[in-house]
Amino acid sequence: LAGCAANTVPPEASPQARVLMDAARDRTIPVELTFPRAGSPCIATKTCRVAFLSPGYGLSHTDYTFIAEALAESGVLVVAISSVLPDDPKFGNSGDVMADRMPLWRIGAENLAFVKATLQAKLPRYDWPHLVLIGHSHGGDFSALALAQEPMLATTLITLDHRRYPLPRTDSMSWLSIRGSDFQADPGVIPAAEERRLPRQCVQTIPDSRHNDMHDGGPPWLKARIVRVLLDYLQHGICHA
Repeated sequence: LAGCAANTVPPEASPQARVLMDAARDRTIPVELTFPRAGSPCIATKTCRVAFLSPGYGLSHTDYTFIAEALAESGVLVVAISSVLPDDPKFGNSGDVMADRMPLWRIGAENLAFVKATLQAKLPRYDWPHLVLIGHSHGGDFSALALAQEPMLATTLITLDHRRYPLPRTDSMSWLSIRGSDFQADPGVIPAAEERRLPRQCVQTIPDSRHNDMHDGGPPWLKARIVRVLLDYLQHGICHA
């Protein structure tokens, strides 16, 4: 992972909770920033990468500290972003999954774009052009939508068992989809092997894992495996078979 100059690492080691205000949408966006650790492998000639972390539906943006802490130790600024507020519409029930979920997906995608623009202005020394999007389930769906709408938003997408919105079919986007063992993605969501344009377009199924366990409340062995797959991919470009 890209390193960071020492003056980009704040003195406080604990995560910072903030609330951003998108005046154009009259919307508050709670976020939690986990900064690269002072002892992380940063180098002075490069800037730290940034990862946005989006939760599954019904979970909090603060329910993925096992990922945030591991990435921060590796020299990454992690921004966990709340995607659903109490007054947001619920999923529809027309039977058309894409149409029913699109209103909330759009909210999530708009949040990602706004948070990037806002924090990029406040923390300019970080490596914003190479943003990483990480999303579990619903968070992975709207992260994929955000890149379909604005391919320049990020260069890497990592999903934790998202099931509805198709992964990018482009030559320029690196992506990793970590799959659980108890549900299948909808048809067309995961590109077939022949559709994957880059060596770093990867699918990794974790045996005996459950969709609903991919957060802090999941079993320790699964969290450790997710972290290893994430770090191997981001640090070394390794796609586990």
